[in-house]
Amino acid sequence: MEILVVNPNTTASMTARIAAAARAAAAPATRILAVNPTMGPASIEGYYDEALAVPGLLEEITRREREAARAGTPLAGTVIACFDDVGLDAARCVASGPVVGICEAAMQTASLLGGSFGVVTTLRRSVPALERLAQRYGMAGRCRVRAADVPVLALEDPASGALERLRAEIARSLDEDGAESIVLGCAGMADLARALRDEFDVPVVDGVSAAVKLVEGLAALGLRTSKRGGYAHPLSKAYAGMLEGFAP
Repeated sequence: MEILVVNPNTTASMTARIAAAARAAAAPATRILAVNPTMGPASIEGYYDEALAVPGLLEEITRREREAARAGTPLAGTVIACFDDVGLDAARCVASGPVVGICEAAMQTASLLGGSFGVVTTLRRSVPALERLAQRYGMAGRCRVRAADVPVLALEDPASGALERLRAEIARSLDEDGAESIVLGCAGMADLARALRDEFDVPVVDGVSAAVKLVEGLAALGLRTSKRGGYAHPLSKAYAGMLEGFAP
């Protein structure tokens, strides 16, 4: 099977790190196609970035779906590799297979591993969005969201001090909040999970890996997104201006 993993920002180096984490988690027979759009923000830090990342995300999903269909190898499913679960509902309307966001995947996985968990993300401005997602996924009573106060792209710079601040916030989540496991609240942290798990001796969940395994499971069961109701294919209509090409 082939799984599409979309990093909704335009930073190719982050996409490469996400791809490595996805491939490490995938079964030997699973192929990972990791991509990012060519238009949109370089990183997603807050509601404004999130909104403007959606067109590029949808364009990439639609294009890759068509290419796979023409090749006779339909995608098994799609992973949205941004912890804000950017454009998740819209993507489920246009994708042929199941679409899993890494926030939902990570929270559902952590909920199986302990009574409570901490989410440690990058900047404080991201905390309200993740708290809303925790409510949506029924996890608000089981987790607290904390921010390490590091920009997303600082995670790629070993000299930035980002890892040290992340480790300090994980320690606070465990000691002050009573978290029993940790969820890494950014796709750019995907390559850190194993080392942090060993250091803190608790489950540390990376959403990219969790989402890949969920898509594999759904595909193995022959399950796809329901097209009755909210996730039905978009209705045909005209779109104006810069969005003309997105018309269903």
